[in-house]
This record gives sequence, structure tokens and C-alpha cells, in this order.
Amino acid sequence: MSRIALHPAGALPATGFDQPFEMLVACHERVQRMLRLLLRLAGHLAHTGADGQAVQAARDVMRYFDVAGPAHHEDEERHVLPWLAAHGQAALAERLHADHRRMADDWARVRADLAAVADGQRPADDGFAQRWQAFAELYAAHIEAEETQAYPPLRDALGAAALAAIGAEMAARRGVTAR
Repeated sequence: MSRIALHPAGALPATGFDQPFEMLVACHERVQRMLRLLLRLAGHLAHTGADGQAVQAARDVMRYFDVAGPAHHEDEERHVLPWLAAHGQAALAERLHADHRRMADDWARVRADLAAVADGQRPADDGFAQRWQAFAELYAAHIEAEETQAYPPLRDALGAAALAAIGAEMAARRGVTAR
């Protein structure tokens, strides 16, 4: 089995909190990269087991979804979903909120699997690959809805001052300064 590459070819866009929607999309790209790593890890475990590469990959995925994932969802819960609900898109806002809850629940199960791998063990049961695939599919559908239905009308409706305020709030919660 080849090395489980964390950084596949292609650089991620460099963006800052001064462009909050571009930052959210860049986060989606990182989510997709981590999900690809997760799915490659499932195959690696089947062929090679929980070797050093698997341990590192599991730790990388856990670190990302433990820290960046919840911060990203909070960005959306604070800035995207309320606007959608207030502007005739309540059903979409409710769906995205429900997705966030389901992703958090699913993550708890996926994380338990990954914690075993991070300790050099296979997950406790053989259903892990299906759980990981379902987690990746939920995220993919969620990202598609956000990028095609949720973000565009909000981005188009907000002025520069509102966008700057959103970016500053997102940065402040992470303890950084918006550029």
C-alpha cells in the first residue's frame, strides 16, 4: 500500500477572515481533503493494518474535526443560518442545522473508531468503513447545499461592513486578527 498522503496534489486557496465566505469555502475544501484521507485510511487498514502511517492519519483527521469542524459549524450557526431563516429560507436553515447535529453525532462514532487506530488498533467492529463512508457522504451533500443554496444569496446581500464584521467575529473566536 502506498503512503497515506495527507497533502494530495493541489494547493488550497490562501484566504483570510477579511473574506468570510471564501474562508468558509476554503474550510470546505479542507474538510473534503480530510474526508478523502479518512476514506484512504479505511482502505489502508484493510490491507496494512494500524501501522505508523495509519496512526498519524487517524490523529490528523481527529485533530481537524475536533477543532476546525466545530468552529466552522459555529460560524454557520451564527452567521448563515439566522440570515437564511430571516429571509425566507427557514427550511434550508433547519436542514443545515439538522445536518450539523447529525454530523456531530456521527463524528462521535467515527472519532471512537479513529481513537482506536491512533492507539495502533483496528476499530472495535468491522462496520467502521461504512460509518466513515456515510459520514463523508453526509458532509458532501451538506457542503453542496451550503455552497449552491446558502452562501450565494447571503454573500450577495451583505455589504462590505457586514462582511468585515462577520470575518472579525470569526477571527476573534479563534484568537486571531482578521487581516
